Amino acid sequence: MIETINLTKHFGNIKAVQDLNISIDQADIYGFIGPNGAGKTTTLLMLATLLKPTSGTANICNYCIRRNPEDVKRHIGLMPDSFGVYSDIKVWEYLDFFASAYKINVPQRKKIIDDVLELTDLQMKRDSFVEQLSRGMRQRLCLAKTLLHNPDVLLLDEPASGLDPRARIELRELLKELKKMGKTILISSHILTELSDFCNKIGIIEQGNLLATGEVSLIIEKMKGERFIYLTVESNFERAIELLKSQDYVINVERDGSEIEVECSYKLENIAPILELLILNGLRITSIREETLDLEDVFMKITKGVVQ
Repeated sequence: MIETINLTKHFGNIKAVQDLNISIDQADIYGFIGPNGAGKTTTLLMLATLLKPTSGTANICNYCIRRNPEDVKRHIGLMPDSFGVYSDIKVWEYLDFFASAYKINVPQRKKIIDDVLELTDLQMKRDSFVEQLSRGMRQRLCLAKTLLHNPDVLLLDEPASGLDPRARIELRELLKELKKMGKTILISSHILTELSDFCNKIGIIEQGNLLATGEVSLIIEKMKGERFIYLTVESNFERAIELLKSQDYVINVERDGSEIEVECSYKLENIAPILELLILNGLRITSIREETLDLEDVFMKITKGVVQ
């Protein structure tokens, strides 16, 4: 649904995006992660045909953003980071205005507007003035506007920015529903906690360069490098440490308060050998856990914290 081929954008000497290559399939939710100034918005604007690439290109629904911009626009819905809302009109009038801009026939508009209001849970605000809406409701209204022409691909730039926790949860559930409907979603963000629960693919970008891309689980697995196991035994910590140090899959063992920290190589596929080793030697294990990586850990390992 989305494929970029060496997509590049320079602003003078600043390389905002450099040789970007990503591939996104139908019904993927692709989290585009990076610090402010990394090139996320620039990428989305190029995909939306609002910014001309310096070099390279991209295809959306098999249409080239350079050669077929009008065809691309018919298949995408763009929700920018900052969007204009007309405060002195009602919600349904706002949507009717954009339905007209999308050239949706007048007889069809009422049903389509009703449908997107229901999908975004704004039916009760149909006759409210836009200026009366909270920020979260305005975000949902902008998403409703983005869905009016039933696009196959959604380009969402920081959609949860400035939202309270409840509004973020509601937005997340809405995006999951859109995925079930077969929509392909590219969502940019620097707030990793809002992406980790529902994105199946991610791309990490810094200083315009793509540092990693692919399935979330595969990227996390690739970044681990080693495993950290934390356990407690009922007694005889010294004996447990001695036994663990004798194993070829153990890199280091240290006592950390009431726990034993075991750093293991990936010769150890699971914790079963540790359990077996200690139990067969008469040690009673009272707790055991493995430290797991999340998106924040991966992001901190890959990026350097540099902005342009």
